[in-house]
Amino acid sequence: MKILVTGANGYLGSGIVKDILDNGNEVIATDFHTDRVDERAKRIDCNLFDIADPFNYFGQPDAVLHLAWRDGFSHYSSAHIDDLPKHYQFIQKLAESGIKRIAVMGSMHEVGFFEGSINENTPCNPVTPYGIGKNALRELVSEMCLKYNIKFQWLRGYYIVGDTAYGNSIFSKLYASAQDGKKDFPFTTGQNQYDFLDYKDFCYYVASAVSQDKICGIIEIASGHPEKLADRVEAFIRENDLDIKLKYGAFPDRPYDSKAIWENDTKIKKIIADS
Repeated sequence: MKILVTGANGYLGSGIVKDILDNGNEVIATDFHTDRVDERAKRIDCNLFDIADPFNYFGQPDAVLHLAWRDGFSHYSSAHIDDLPKHYQFIQKLAESGIKRIAVMGSMHEVGFFEGSINENTPCNPVTPYGIGKNALRELVSEMCLKYNIKFQWLRGYYIVGDTAYGNSIFSKLYASAQDGKKDFPFTTGQNQYDFLDYKDFCYYVASAVSQDKICGIIEIASGHPEKLADRVEAFIRENDLDIKLKYGAFPDRPYDSKAIWENDTKIKKIIADS
């Protein structure tokens, strides 16, 4: 397939594009800059919201994987609401031009405060602009795909563990702090339980999902089981031999974070088994 990947130069995009290419697909990768993107991809630097006819501009792709999103780690940024019409209009242009499949990166924050295992039927009650923006786009694009008879995949991401200073996750910040020679890292109590997935596995799961079209709808991209934040971060420190210690209680726990939340991995397990 020919797959258009937006936001391809980002923390997730660069790894996902590589795995999509490894699966034998052709990739058109776009972002403001594409210097971190695998050279096997056709790389196009642009502001995708300025493109009047993206379907033809990007070479009539079979599918789009829409990763582009500003301020993903700043949950109260106004960008999540300001940019929502732009994301919708960009995807709508592709839908009206005849693209066969639309895949969009989602977030567990669209579910809101929830305790337990999440699946595609779990009600969504987001409480932050980030979660509200993502959930609104999911509902809008879902209806759009029904209207145009387009296959739809919503890839709901959970917590990603990456051993690189590039990125804005707690693991990236911890890694960067250790590389800078800092000995203490301000931390919460770390008692909340989340669904963690290593970066390489996350990219592989997303690439596997968009490299097929038999399983669609909401696809949870995660491990399928909960783990205490403190336990996973301490393990990350050991795994990467970092000379740094957590300063517990330096930050309060965020009131909108669930105490224990994880996903149902039935769909992604089937996709991986069949790939």
